[in-house]
Amino acid sequence: MRSDADWPGDILSAVAKIKERISDSFAAFQGDAVKDRHPEVPWPQIIALRNILVHEYFGLNMHQVWTMTQKDLPTLEEQVQRIRGETVIEPGSGPGA
Repeated sequence: MRSDADWPGDILSAVAKIKERISDSFAAFQGDAVKDRHPEVPWPQIIALRNILVHEYFGLNMHQVWTMTQKDLPTLEEQVQRIRGETVIEPGSGPGA
């Protein structure tokens, strides 16, 4: 389990990642919505599963979780790999470079 002492480093790491990817204009930032550009990915279901796993609403059905890892995870991995390939930013080419 992570301690409270880990949080500042986690936050600073997230801030650095955001600053690397943030657009210089609001219009460009608003237009850069991966979820909007990739409706084939079941985003609402992913968010719902995350909430269930984190908060353990009404307990977990471990068989259902296992089935998802076997059935849905390979498709999700493929979709995200494709998205990642489309959004690779070359070092030194992002905002502020």
